[in-house]
Amino acid sequence: MTAPLLLQLGLPLLAEILGGALKKIEHPAAQGAATSLDALGDILALGRISPEQMAEAHRHAEKLAEMKLGEAQAAYQQINESLRAEVASPDAYVRRMRPTFGYLMALTWAAQMFAVAYVIVFRTDQSSLVIEAMESLGMIWGIGLSVLGVYVYQRSEEKKINVQSALPEQIKSRAILPSRKPISSLKLND
Repeated sequence: MTAPLLLQLGLPLLAEILGGALKKIEHPAAQGAATSLDALGDILALGRISPEQMAEAHRHAEKLAEMKLGEAQAAYQQINESLRAEVASPDAYVRRMRPTFGYLMALTWAAQMFAVAYVIVFRTDQSSLVIEAMESLGMIWGIGLSVLGVYVYQRSEEKKINVQSALPEQIKSRAILPSRKPISSLKLND
């Protein structure tokens, strides 16, 4: 009952919304897609596509989603293995590579921003050239900062795991808790 109702209401509405959005884009490919979505919406509204055909289309979409999920899981597994090898490495630099990369990124970014600020303030006539040159570096900075973001996120997760696993032992041994005296036994000089 729900599936035919969803097919009658949901997909035609989605096709109508996407078609309306694509009509506003002045490009032949967008206009062609909008026309196709309008035609699909009409066909779905008239019931010319059977629920069995829609179920088959959903099955194919689910299979594609499973394949994409498998690819993502394989990539995450590879990243996990490389991070484990990094943490287990006896070489100190392998463990310090992420902070080194972060400091280098911060240093180069600061140097670049100071240089741009200097040019904008003291060499105003050349500032447009420098700003345009900065624009062309956007992709390089995007990649570097993305890598740094992954490093920072991953290290934060590692710290959370280490803290959560160590915390119960420290609480049991009271290594992190100060000695507690009853409030009534406290004096002003304590």
